[in-house]
Amino acid sequence: MPLLRDGTLPCVAAEQVTCRQAARYTCLLLASVQWTVCHCDLRTAAEGFLDEGCMERICVYCGSKRGNEPVYAEATRELGLLLGEQGLGLVYGGASVGLMGVLADAVLEAGGEVIGVIPRFLQDKEVAHHGVTQLHVVDGMHARKALMADLADAFIALPGGLGTLEELFEMLTWGQLDMHTKPCGALNVDDYYTPLARFLDRMVDAGFVRAEHRRLLTLDDSPEMLLRRLEDLYRRSL
Repeated sequence: MPLLRDGTLPCVAAEQVTCRQAARYTCLLLASVQWTVCHCDLRTAAEGFLDEGCMERICVYCGSKRGNEPVYAEATRELGLLLGEQGLGLVYGGASVGLMGVLADAVLEAGGEVIGVIPRFLQDKEVAHHGVTQLHVVDGMHARKALMADLADAFIALPGGLGTLEELFEMLTWGQLDMHTKPCGALNVDDYYTPLARFLDRMVDAGFVRAEHRRLLTLDDSPEMLLRRLEDLYRRSL
């Protein structure tokens, strides 16, 4: 949300502004009124809040196919545009096909940063996206997943296949083992992940998963609400 033509900020409710946007607004306002050197500590504080208190990049796992229903691509595009508009960078699998391509193109369209990570043996099979901000070509799947995890502050699973589930559950497992504290979520497009949520509840009931570990996965059917919930979890984990 940029400044209006008269140089003022648009009138929005406080809950509609993310911490990242608030920090950006502060820096923008300080610059717009040409603050002198004696006020540089305020700008530094705002930039520090942006660096330390907000998510910078989201790793998104999703299918290399578009799925059988248009709603999957529509929701993927909605999330991508939202990431770009909020200044959140995307880390993803580096492909130009399926939902992966839809997502990357939407973030780029909104002016966002897109970092792709793809193994050499999948460059041709998944058709690497050469229009992204950065494209890392790595030696294998383990290197791919490790780099994606390292670059991101949170994880989201969109509809996808076995690879999407494997990547999501690896991050959940790492969280269970206290290997990271980054929040994990899934966008429940058209109830895609509802059966999975029920199965996780079944695992808790059967005594194989602790309730607190079940809560490591945040589900929401709204891209905007999911990002807000993940950002809140991220800030609480700092």
